[in-house]
Amino acid sequence: MARQHDQLMRPPIEGLLDRAESKFRLVTLSSQRARQINSYFGQLSDGLGSAVPPQVTSTARKSLSVAFEEIGADVIVAIPRPEEPDPADEAAEDDE
Repeated sequence: MARQHDQLMRPPIEGLLDRAESKFRLVTLSSQRARQINSYFGQLSDGLGSAVPPQVTSTARKSLSVAFEEIGADVIVAIPRPEEPDPADEAAEDDE
């Protein structure tokens, strides 16, 4: 009888990569969000409330795990970067 192993990573990394479009963007997005979550929990005793609280109900204790769950639930999404104009194209337009 085959035994199914419980995954260590929830949500699965493959689904997160589909949402972030690249592993580099996933790392950047999740680390920035994890810092915001840490900042929120650090400010709770001060009562400042300038950081955004976690947007999903989670049993995870680590802020990075919560950030991954938010990305997996499509609460946090990566915004595409605007394309920068190519300097060669601008030079060609100036010549006309």
